Amino acid sequence: MTDKTLRLGTRRSRLAMAQSGQVAEAVSRVTGRPVELVEITTYGDTSREQLAQIGGTGVFVTALRDALLKGEVDFAVHSLKDLPTTQPDDLVVAAVPVREDPRDVIVARDALKFTDLPSGARIGTGSPRRMAQLNAYARSHGLDIATVPIRGNVDTRIGFVRSGELDAVVLAAAGLNRIGRGDEVTDFLSVDTVLPAPGQGALAVECTAGNADLIAALAELDDPFTRIAVTAERSLLAALEAGCSAPVGALADLLADGQIVKEMRLRAVVGTTDGTRMVQLSTTGPVPETHDGAMALGRELAAEMLAQGAAGLMGERAQ
Repeated sequence: MTDKTLRLGTRRSRLAMAQSGQVAEAVSRVTGRPVELVEITTYGDTSREQLAQIGGTGVFVTALRDALLKGEVDFAVHSLKDLPTTQPDDLVVAAVPVREDPRDVIVARDALKFTDLPSGARIGTGSPRRMAQLNAYARSHGLDIATVPIRGNVDTRIGFVRSGELDAVVLAAAGLNRIGRGDEVTDFLSVDTVLPAPGQGALAVECTAGNADLIAALAELDDPFTRIAVTAERSLLAALEAGCSAPVGALADLLADGQIVKEMRLRAVVGTTDGTRMVQLSTTGPVPETHDGAMALGRELAAEMLAQGAAGLMGERAQ
């Protein structure tokens, strides 16, 4: 490896810049090379349409991947939940660093918890997955809420609450933590209430498949447990033929006995956005020791969900 500056491709949003900056520091430590951030605008950043309308899959990723393939950047950092489940042959996810908190959180007016929101509370989210589970939880607990579709960055979304337009918004804990705004959270949504998006809280560090030296260097940042967990979650998403914007939640937990990780539990949910119909299942078994083993775990749970009618709850399935 030379000491030439490495170019890291990143989206321009404050969150993307923050998480890319953290990866840049880590890469610089392991390679001894300076890393510069190259800001790239993606379709998902410029479109004002709801993600579910523009297809969700790949809208934040394609421009970064194009820059990689053209040699304009050496590697790119993605939020793993934005990555399409099909990996191109000419690119490789060289590292999946240790996962941040995967939970969803509420930022509500008057520091309210989710269950303390008033009757008829308006809760903003751009995610059909969040809408489905919040509405299902409210329905089963006698709460009266209205989920309101929103877009925009963290400032925009929290601004809806500060201005009184909405009573609360739902965001990812990981994003708020990475930009140093975790103290604005008024409630953490238990994964028993709302399962996160597959891969939520995890990052993917991607480079071209032919760059063996860089692949080896980036591999130093890889966390094997995180990678196995998100592989199982994304395999389930792929087997459901669901895109990033489908109402699918999934989380693989590693279950430990003291310091020793013994088993992995994969939980998943699919539901209609109004929360009236849900398919929710889980499976627990030995921690998969290979990529193929994690893929198989996801596929098996997806097959059980499809057998219970999951396909009919997802609206348009990904092409």
